[in-house]
This record gives sequence, C-alpha cells and structure tokens, in this order.
Amino acid sequence: MKKYFLSIIIAFLFLMQSGCTFLKVNVIDEVQPFTEKVVSGEGRDKVLLLDLSGVIMSGDGEPVLGGRKKPGLIARMREALDRARRDRRVKAVVLRINSPGGGVTASDTLYHELRKFKEETGVKIVAHITDVGASGAYYVALAADAITAQPTSVTGSIGVIMYSVDVTGLMQKVGVRTVEIASAEKKGIGSPFRTLSVDERKIFQDFIDSLYGRFTGLIAEERKMSPEAVRKMADGRIFTSAEAKAGGLIDGVGYLEDAIELAKKQANLPQARVVTYFRPGEYKANIYSLSLIDLDLGDLADPGAKFLYLWWP
Repeated sequence: MKKYFLSIIIAFLFLMQSGCTFLKVNVIDEVQPFTEKVVSGEGRDKVLLLDLSGVIMSGDGEPVLGGRKKPGLIARMREALDRARRDRRVKAVVLRINSPGGGVTASDTLYHELRKFKEETGVKIVAHITDVGASGAYYVALAADAITAQPTSVTGSIGVIMYSVDVTGLMQKVGVRTVEIASAEKKGIGSPFRTLSVDERKIFQDFIDSLYGRFTGLIAEERKMSPEAVRKMADGRIFTSAEAKAGGLIDGVGYLEDAIELAKKQANLPQARVVTYFRPGEYKANIYSLSLIDLDLGDLADPGAKFLYLWWP
C-alpha cells in the first residue's frame, strides 16, 4: 500500500515538473453567480422574492472551514438587484425580512440600494416581516411601497444604540495599564482602555441623537406620519404586528402569499411567476425555501464603540 501511494506521488511530481497541466482541482468551490428558480405561479411577468436575513453588517462574511470569504449581505443584495434590473419581466419584488437590524451605515446603504432600484425601474416593492423585522431591518423596509408582517412578527425597536466595552476594572485587577499618547484630548474617545468622561459621553449622545433624528425623519417621510406620531412609536420598544399596524408602522398583517398577492396588485399583474435567485447547491423548492441565514456578526463582535440600529435583547 505504501509503495502504491509513493508511486502516485512520484508520478504527480514528475508531471508537475514536466510542465504538463492535466487537471484543475478546486478544494473550495468558487462563488457562482445567481441562478433563477420559479417557485410558484405562471405567466410572463415575474415577482422576485428576495431575502433579508440575519444581522445587517457591512463587508463580506467570514470564510467557512478555511475557505473563501462569502459575499456579504449588501453585496448579495446589490447583485440580486442588478440582475433584476436587467430583467424587464420583473415587475415587483417581495422583500422577505427576518432580521433584528444591525449597523447604522449598513442599514442605510440597503435602504438606499432598494430606493434607487425602485426609482430607476419603477418596480413595486413589498416588504414582508416574518419572525423579526426590527430596528435597522425596519429602516430598510421603509424603502418599500408597502410593509406587511406575519400575525406573530416582532417589529419596532426604533432607535440607536451604542455598545462600548470598558475593561479598565479588569486591567487594574491583573496589574496592567495602558499608556495613551494622542494628538488631542478627544482622540481616544470610546477606547475600551479608559472610562468615558462626562463631556465624552455627551459627544456620543449628540451623535446618537442625530442618527435617531435621521431614522425618525425617514419614518415620517416614508410612512406619511406626523413627527409626534412617530415619536410615540419610536421609544425603542418592540411591537406586535397588530400594534405596529395600529400605530402606522406597517400596512397589513398576513402571510407570505398575501404579500405576494399585494405585490401583484400594486404592479397590476393579474398573474405572474414568483421567482427567486439562488446559487448552486442551495435548496429552492417553493416560496418558503430560505436562503441560508447569515450568522456572521462581522464588526459587531469587535470590542470597539459602534453605532447600531439593532434590537439585541
């Protein structure tokens, strides 16, 4: 047996040295482009079913088992929207949401991409919340022409939060201290190696208030609500679907097939095929087939200070 394996190795090395290329082996598959799959319906026109799942963060996902990095949520959404732009049969999009939100900038970027897509193509968008569509995920949903939710969905949590780790107590216990040399007093603001001063806390609070104002202003604009009505709903609490509808945050309560029918109605489609995009190896048999939820927390796991539109109980 040893001689057999040794012979194979010697033959392989000989072929490599001789310059012969006879085989290409991919230990890790390359990321393939999206392929379209019809999951229900019939007709020439299409309703595209897109998934927004997991924590919304910028950047690519971390590699699995030492493989290549997988495209991040924003990159995947842009890729799907670009494909839909090229397909004039796509008349409506149902954005299926199951996310607690995430980074402020990442959430705003997704909102921007959907809004831009809608304006450029005239395609109607219906956002449908399944389990959770809170904070930054709700922010993204504001780009849609209508927002619906399952009877058992969790939504709301409108607001901004900042997490910052303070390890000064632990460092004192183990006898370690940091030396900070900076160009100005506030250069190290938010460092986990020193406690926030009163004025530094105010700087962060002012920044958070500004981001909060952007969020609530967007709700007032997109949902046609008064600032007073928005503030009543924007104290950070979560809502049931019925509460969210009564407060003006969503348009209806129902199931995924209801959201698809609403999208067809908004696009004036008597009938349409419901399609979704997938990569080779993914299971897409019907409207309830989900893309893999992205559990990569990305920058969220970084101990540094960050601003989030996130519900994280």
